Amino acid sequence: MAATVAMPGSKRESPNRETRRKIRAESLPGIAYSHAMNRHSITVETPTGPVSLTEEDGKIIRASWSRAEEESPTPLLQDAAQQLRDYFDGKRTDFDLPLHPKGSAFQKAVWRQMLKIPYGGTKTYGELAKAIDGTARSVGTACGANPIPVIIPCHRVVGADGTMTGFSGGDGVETKQALLRLEGALLL
Repeated sequence: MAATVAMPGSKRESPNRETRRKIRAESLPGIAYSHAMNRHSITVETPTGPVSLTEEDGKIIRASWSRAEEESPTPLLQDAAQQLRDYFDGKRTDFDLPLHPKGSAFQKAVWRQMLKIPYGGTKTYGELAKAIDGTARSVGTACGANPIPVIIPCHRVVGADGTMTGFSGGDGVETKQALLRLEGALLL
């Protein structure tokens, strides 16, 4: 049941965001709630379409094939945008950025494994699954939930026989193939 706040002389109304935050904070002492007050975004034009980069509290938390709703560049985002442009220009093979992807412990374990796949290389879902004691299917699900594609290179994860399977960014598998071609990865 949703909490409500009674206002004098009016019907019971649902609480606003600030009231809900206070209720949670009072009911769960010691638990902090983040409200992303320090979030900034920038759009980078790439050969695979516009990519929106989002920073929160000095770390990259998202990259998506879309335009930022509101541009608010910071030095970190400008650096990230330049690194992404350099990647697409063939001048960069890895990224040097503070990242904070949001996900479960399992998803983060998969994403850490993806960061170990070198530029121009690939690994199968099964190979990643063995490295973290998971299943190929659960690894695939974590790849699809990767909030920072390209920088966390989920495009380097392929099917057991080297086939291109799903990709959640851009134009799907076509974008995955374009990224692997850019890196000179052998495509079967």
